[in-house]
Amino acid sequence: MQTFTVSQVAATIDHAVLKPSFTDADIRAHAAMCIARSVKSMCVRPCDVALAAECLAGSNVLVSVVVGFPNGHHRPEVKALEAKLAIEDGARELDMVMNIGKFLSGDFEAVRRDIAAVVSVAKPHGVLVKVIQESGYLTMEQVAQACIISEEAGADFVKTSTGFGPGSATPEIIAVMLDTVGGRLSVKPSGGIRDWQTAVNYLAQGATRLGVGSTEAVLDGGTANDNY
Repeated sequence: MQTFTVSQVAATIDHAVLKPSFTDADIRAHAAMCIARSVKSMCVRPCDVALAAECLAGSNVLVSVVVGFPNGHHRPEVKALEAKLAIEDGARELDMVMNIGKFLSGDFEAVRRDIAAVVSVAKPHGVLVKVIQESGYLTMEQVAQACIISEEAGADFVKTSTGFGPGSATPEIIAVMLDTVGGRLSVKPSGGIRDWQTAVNYLAQGATRLGVGSTEAVLDGGTANDNY
């Protein structure tokens, strides 16, 4: 198996700071950790983008933000506005939740329009869009279909989970994502990455970004007790 250094793994981590109870002080503390550990991005709630951008200014850590979080049921116009405001506040990457209910209803065109609404706001600014499937609700065939729709809508990444829904990333889900859109879209496992070996296994499999809530525990070789 391919070996990875701590710095290589850190450079793939989107550190999640998404719990409802997090305060401004928590945002500042997590930002300092992200800078110290040289992660790729800090993924925050929409209300925290401006503060995160201020805290991360002058570093190489990007600000990423969730859109339509955590259930994905906002109207496309609302998601697009949320994306626009986040970009204005300093976000450089958007992790949007797919409309799971519409997808499971078979209304794939509504799902496509929903993603495209966010993409249309992001692309002129060079901002990446990751589509969170909440894969725990889906069969493997549905995971593949959601990947195809995300690609058709212009997304840059497909992502497994919010960390707040059922299940988590699995090697099987990542394999389907890679088989379906690998080489065209990037793949981000998220949810359940709580130790070093799980993280490097996904990278060896072909993922290029990791959604992690317990970054220090993962990078230090421990096992996190957190659910994310």
